[in-house]
Amino acid sequence: MKSQKLIALGLTGALALGVAACGSDNSSSPSASGSSSSSSSGATKGGTINGAGATFPAPVYSEWAARFKDKQGTTVNYQAIGSGGGIAQLTAGTVDFGASDSAMKDAEIAAAKKKGDPVHVPTVLGAVTVSYKLSGVAKGLKLDGATIADIFLGKITKWNDPKIAANNSGVQLPSTDIAVCHRSDSSGTTKNFTQFLAAYSTAWSGGPGSDKTVKWPTGTGAKGNDGVAACVKQTEGAVGYVEQAYALQNNFTTAAVKNKAGNFVEPSLAATSAAGEAAKPPADLRFSTIDGPGAQTYPISAVTFLIVYQDMCKAGVAQKEAGLTKDWLNYALGDGQKIAPELQYAPLPAAIKQQAQAKVDALVCNGQPLKG
Repeated sequence: MKSQKLIALGLTGALALGVAACGSDNSSSPSASGSSSSSSSGATKGGTINGAGATFPAPVYSEWAARFKDKQGTTVNYQAIGSGGGIAQLTAGTVDFGASDSAMKDAEIAAAKKKGDPVHVPTVLGAVTVSYKLSGVAKGLKLDGATIADIFLGKITKWNDPKIAANNSGVQLPSTDIAVCHRSDSSGTTKNFTQFLAAYSTAWSGGPGSDKTVKWPTGTGAKGNDGVAACVKQTEGAVGYVEQAYALQNNFTTAAVKNKAGNFVEPSLAATSAAGEAAKPPADLRFSTIDGPGAQTYPISAVTFLIVYQDMCKAGVAQKEAGLTKDWLNYALGDGQKIAPELQYAPLPAAIKQQAQAKVDALVCNGQPLKG
């Protein structure tokens, strides 16, 4: 199946063909006017655009890139290097677009403003699963935020700890040692996961805290969602935070996590969609869906972003590549939304999609409307 093959591409980084520096043809005269809702008129445009960032959406971006190339002949080279790397490369001007699972912080926005104003375009929502490998436990355990925090703090070291058992009446838990797997790179997935932990644990909020990189009290570090997935897969008793597409690819058992309403909810497409429906983004679309409201909301559901400069041409992107990047963004908000559920990502709710489309429609080249 095509989708399964492309998930594998995302996991192995096969789509990351190398990121070339963006062009700097700022002398080109800007185009007249761009369309607002179609990524392509059907004509073959060719060309290549380069991006880097989050591993969280790599499987769906891989699928989009393959179909986008089929549609208009444009190659998307995307390096799944982590959200922090994507923001750094966008700021440095070495890519046409960045990607992050958490919105840029004010300090990151300030650094990026040396080249222009960064624009956040939300694309999809996905679930950050608590995945584990534990012989004899065939179904997902129930875990609350405080217990998960204590596991990642190193305070709970055995799977039959009373705090885990208290949420899992009737489950025969083994005395297996818990082996924590976590990210070693700068990651939006880490920011989202630790934001959830901080909401339920003062020891976490006052200790490691919430950011794209934290000082982990215990465990083994691995690069990318694929690296954490490999760590979990190879280690009996392991637990790690892994985006759902990677969890599915590896046939992981995932925990049902207690949400703000007090319900234990499995990570699912419906539960992730519920988090998006409850969101109320600000005008700049820098928002989070972590620990969102709703009886059936999965509480570690995260939105992911593609990030570009408002005026890509002034930021150093050649006019042609700026136009192709706009095509890519339009594709993400158009056909891409229909494809997302095939890989267990939730499409954007209609209201947020409309806001995102308005951001793309407003992109310019040297101060004039950018034609995609």
